[in-house]
Amino acid sequence: MTALPDDDAIREALRQVEDPEAGMNIVDLGLVYGIEVADAAVHIDLTMTTAACPMADMIMDQGAPAVGAIVPPGTAIDVELVWDPPWTPDKMTGIAREHFGWS
Repeated sequence: MTALPDDDAIREALRQVEDPEAGMNIVDLGLVYGIEVADAAVHIDLTMTTAACPMADMIMDQGAPAVGAIVPPGTAIDVELVWDPPWTPDKMTGIAREHFGWS
């Protein structure tokens, strides 16, 4: 069986997923809270900037295919929406802060 990519490769694949309201990928926005790579599975914890985010379903639906493109066939991919801890702007990367003029 082919080895699974590491957390960094998974995170890079998730950069393909954008929040269309923000015009920024979910990694730089700080929405990816955790990545767990196990035997034949990848688990990803995502959050949204707010519970009222109208793009949450779309963002969640795009996470698994983005990761699925880089993992071996048959790998289980679980994307879970979490709310703890609540998202705050300090979770954004410097790239995102500059994009929004917050640097």
